[in-house]
Amino acid sequence: MRGQDPAGLRVTAMRTLFALGLAGWLALIFGIASAQQADPVRIVPRLTGTAPPMASEHIPPLGRPIVDDVRRMRNYPEQPPVIPHSIDGYQLTLNANRCMDCHRREFTEGSGAPMISVTHFQDRDGQVLSDVTPRRYFCTACHVQQTDVAPLVPNTFQDAHDVGRKP
Repeated sequence: MRGQDPAGLRVTAMRTLFALGLAGWLALIFGIASAQQADPVRIVPRLTGTAPPMASEHIPPLGRPIVDDVRRMRNYPEQPPVIPHSIDGYQLTLNANRCMDCHRREFTEGSGAPMISVTHFQDRDGQVLSDVTPRRYFCTACHVQQTDVAPLVPNTFQDAHDVGRKP
């Protein structure tokens, strides 16, 4: 047969078979690797307990709030103070902030509550505003209610005053 090159056809067929074989091996290798990565337990240990991911689990009740109104010592500079009273039922929305009923400058004398820090009146550029800056409006983003519960993790924190040389 004229115009046909049997040697050329064989080379093309061998190249095709080699490419298919290589693709098969690569698919097998990547398939095994992806199957091993699909198991999240092997990558990251579970931090949420032993329940299956989509199962409903009993949530323990919140701890009893400490309501003695005693101001707690802070552990480090610039630590937001904890809330020493119950805030159950406090409305904290875009339109209302019940915390301001006592902690706003105008109301501290009558309520006896400490005034909010002057830093809450500064915007991100350092400009002092006449009212609480929007980024400091939602108090519970930084301040937490003090509760009477055991710590979730062991704590070996030592105050800087207690560490180091003693005079």
